[in-house]
This record gives sequence, C-alpha cells and structure tokens, in this order.
Amino acid sequence: EIFFPDDPLYRFKNQTWRKKLLLGLQFLFPIFQWAPEYRLKLLRSDIISGLTIASLAIPQGISYAKLANLPPIVGLYSSFVPPLIYAILGSSSHLGVGPVSIASLIMGSMLSETVSPRDEPIRYLKLAFTATFFAGLFQASLDLLRLGFVIDFLSKATLVGFMSGAAVIVSLQQLKGLLGISHFTSKMQFIPVMSSVFKHRDEWSWQTIVMGFGFLVFMLTTRHISMKRAKLFWVSAAAPLTSVILSTLLVFCLRSKTHNISFIGHLPKGLNPPSANMLYFSGPDLELAIKTGIVTGILALTEGISVGRTFAALKNYQVDGNKEMMAIGFMNMAGSCSSCFVTTGSFSRSAVNYNAGAQTAVSNIVMATAVLVTLLFLMPLFYYTPNVILGAIIISAVIGLIDYQAAYCLWKVDKLDFLACLCSFFGVIFISVPLGLGIAVGVSVFKILLHVTRPNSSIMGNIKGTQIYHSLSRYKEASRVPSFLILAIESPIYFANSTYLQERVLRWIREEDEWIKANNGSPLKCIILDMTAVTAIDTSGIDLLCELRKMLEKRSLKLVLTNPVGSVMEKLHQSKMLDSFGLNGIYLAVGEAVADISALWKSQPDFPEDCNETRQCKETRR
Repeated sequence: EIFFPDDPLYRFKNQTWRKKLLLGLQFLFPIFQWAPEYRLKLLRSDIISGLTIASLAIPQGISYAKLANLPPIVGLYSSFVPPLIYAILGSSSHLGVGPVSIASLIMGSMLSETVSPRDEPIRYLKLAFTATFFAGLFQASLDLLRLGFVIDFLSKATLVGFMSGAAVIVSLQQLKGLLGISHFTSKMQFIPVMSSVFKHRDEWSWQTIVMGFGFLVFMLTTRHISMKRAKLFWVSAAAPLTSVILSTLLVFCLRSKTHNISFIGHLPKGLNPPSANMLYFSGPDLELAIKTGIVTGILALTEGISVGRTFAALKNYQVDGNKEMMAIGFMNMAGSCSSCFVTTGSFSRSAVNYNAGAQTAVSNIVMATAVLVTLLFLMPLFYYTPNVILGAIIISAVIGLIDYQAAYCLWKVDKLDFLACLCSFFGVIFISVPLGLGIAVGVSVFKILLHVTRPNSSIMGNIKGTQIYHSLSRYKEASRVPSFLILAIESPIYFANSTYLQERVLRWIREEDEWIKANNGSPLKCIILDMTAVTAIDTSGIDLLCELRKMLEKRSLKLVLTNPVGSVMEKLHQSKMLDSFGLNGIYLAVGEAVADISALWKSQPDFPEDCNETRQCKETRR
C-alpha cells in the first residue's frame, strides 16, 4: 500500500510462463505493447508530426545548448539519441523529447559558478556530461527505490513561481545577444544582469537590435495566432526554423555590411561522438556534478511527467509515472555517453506533436531521423546563423512559462500558496536559480509542516429540523445545541499536533463559556469530538484523548467521541482507552450522541455513571 500503491505485478497473476515472459517484456519495454498493433495508416500521421517537431527541435536544440553554455552542436546531439531511447522505454504517445529551457538554464548557471565555459571549455563539457549521467541515475533510482514521491515536494504553486522567475532570468540573459553586447556578466541575478546591460551601452549594435527584435516580434505573433486558432498550430511550430533560415540568408547576403552581427560559425558534421571517457567519477569536480545532476534531474523529471500526463488526459489514456522515471533516467544516462546533456519531455514540442496528429512514439523516431539527416549533411548551412536569432528563439519559447493567470488564481484560492509562489519567484530573480529552487522546496515543506502541526478544527451546529451537523462559520442555518460543544477535528491526531490540539480544544471551551455568559445560554455540560475526518491516530493522540477526558472530568464536563474510522477504532480498542470512556462515551454519529445524552439528562438529571438503566440502554443500542 505504501511503496507499491499501483501493484505493478498484478498482471502476472495466474498466467503461463510464456505469457509472463511477454508481459515482462511489455512491462520493461512499452514499445512491445503498441508495436505489434501498429498499422501503416498510423505512419502518415506520425511522419507528419515527427517532421513538424523536428522543424522546432533543431533551432531549439541549438539555442538551448547555448543557454547551457555548451557548443551548439551538443543541442543537436541531444535531439537525436534521447528520443530514440524514449520511443522504446516511454509510455506516452505524444511526449516530444529533447533539451528544455529550465534544465538548460539550471545546468548552465550551476556549472558556470565554478568553471568558466570560456576559459576551460573541455572541463566544463566533461562536467555537463557527468551531471547529465547523475541526473539520469537519480531519475531511474527513483523508480527502482519507489521514491517518486520526492518530486511531489515541488507543488504547483512553487513551480509556477519558479518557472516564471526562471523565464524572466532566461529572457534577460538573452539581452546579450539581442543587443550585440560582447562583454556580459556571467551572473544570473536580476540586478547584475541589468547593470551589465546599461554599463555596456557603447557595445549596443543597431543592426543586431533590429534583426533580433524583428524576428522576436515575428515569432511572438505566430505564437499568438496559433493560440487563437488551434488548427494553425503549424504557424508557430515553423516560425523558429523559418527565422533561422531567413536570418542566415540575410547575414550571408549582407556579410560585407553586417560585421557587428556575430554568427555561429563552423559546426562539425557526423553522428554523436562517444563521451563515456569524459565522465568524472572521482576528483574535486564530482560533488558539483552530482549536485547539478540531482537538481536538473528533479526539474526535468517533474516537467516530463506533468507534460506527458497532460496530453494523456486529453486522449484518455494513462501514463505510468514509474515507467517515465525509468525512461527519462535511462535516456539521460545513455545520452551522457553520447555527447548529450539533460533532456526530458518538452511542453512546446509535445503540444506541436499532439496538434500535428501524432499517434505513437514513432513521431520521436521520425524527429530523430530528421535530426540525423541534419547532422550528416546540413551542418554547413548553419555557418552564418546569427547568435541573435538563438536568443530570440529562447525568449519566444520561455515567455509562455510566465503564467500570471495561475498566480492570480492562487491569490484568489489560497493565500499561502500565493506566498509560496512569490517566494520562489523572487528567490530565483534576486538570489540565484538553485537557491530559488531551494526556497521553493523549503516553502512547500513548510506548508506541509504547517498543515500537519496546525490542523483545522471548527465548532459544529445543528441545521434545524434535521440530524445534520455542520460548521457554524460556514453554514448560517446551523445553530448551537444548548449545553453541548461539538468540535470537528479535520486531520489525523499524532505526536506532531497533539499538543496543539489539546490547547485548541481548551481554547474552544473557554471561548464557548464566554459566549454562554454573554448570551445567557445553558451551561456547558458535554464536549463532543467529531472524529469523522480523523483518518489515523498514534499513541500520542490516544494519550491526548485520555488527558482531555481527565481534565474535563475535573471541570464536570463530559467528553464524547463520535464516528471514529475503522483504523482509529482498532487502536482505541487495543489501547484499552475505551474502558475509561464508559458505555456512553462513544457514538456512531453526532446526532445520535446528542439525542441519547439529552434523553439521559432528562431521565437522570445527575447523569450517574453507574445507573443500571443507562447501561442496559447502551447495551441494547450496541
């Protein structure tokens, strides 16, 4: 129940050994599930969608490699090998695999703080590949050790703030290319970046600015068109490659007059070279590589699984989270040995893949094939591609991560979630990206601890003419029951919150006494704890109930429990605590408790505990 809630071996029950072998292959390699049923009529849709996402993946791969301070060719390598592995191991039919902006930013910022990609490019490249290996190892181990809940500590609220802050930082970093600045800060914080922008105004190039912002407006316009009309999805999908082609032609034709516009230069042709010999497994840089790998691995895994589930829900099929961890982990480990950096499921590529009509993971194979053709034959065509266009592509891709509507929704629904969102947003912008992520996780954990240690409780009242009891603060129709204080506890009761609950119950009693005096109400005689929402209890919680009963007994107040769930009732029975509560200390419902105790008060004003009639009534009722 705890470690295997999905019961992964249920399909193997009562099967022959041959069937078990086939099911085992399908379990480890999902391609064996859909490949036998694949038909040629699906191939046309997969080819169209694969070529469409390839037109997006090629310019994005080059751009995201630059974002991670890696050679542009590494971005193309990362769009070739990982998609092939995911097609074999992945469970999503629509996930478009490749480099993503956030993981690229995190890797670039964390590694460049220690190693300069300009001064020590080989060392930096080795660190990037090693971090990718450990990212994959960490992702796969989450599945093997059944620790997938780790990624749940990144709540939606913190992710909204983190993604928005990262998008702002990524966009500001691209001002270097958009303005044509050659001397730019390597820091990622808002103030150093803006200071560097205005400090080097003498390096601004009007030619670069016109080209960069011109193509940026073009790509944002196509994005807006595609968002308004879903059938025109191909407009925004083709915009990055179109921008690369047009800008490359402009620079080539006007190369004698555009000396201030820098371009990519030579890119080597050929397949991914092996890089297993470049991995660090010892030395002073190992700690940095592991730390970077874990952070980027968590973010990449969170994005990949959430994107896969989003599009699976649209087509009414299920994505296996554990298989996704394994698939993404293995493709990153294999990628690190073939000159790739961290990859995962990209939302922009997956959206294009879905809208283009992808039917299976074959679309990833088609995309990888298109990238292969590019690597083998088309690399010289990118020689004059201006760096400014890569910055424009990155900005147009990450600007959609600034989700102000989600932030506004958080403000309206949950102020604490909104605070978590703001903390992660400003942490990323003004402190650093890794620490911003740490703040996001810290706020999420703090929120969990707050809910655990400070559970909600409320006073309940009766809705006139019914046996229904609800919170007085939420239902105006509910009214107090004379001489009763009915409290609802809305969480498990255990060591972390038992002291708080004791203090809170005593405060409710004090406030109720004050209300009775102010309104000349009937004196308080009985406290009823509605335990409907108490899903668990430990020994500290049992001690709390015993102490409360004793404290209230000294004040001539009776404590009654109602509707404890099965597991709670078992522990109360095993602890022998129910003996001290007596026959009239526990009931199945609040209405039953109020009616029974009120009847006893009328028949026995002093309510003696040893009344035979009372015991007989209780025995009969039980």
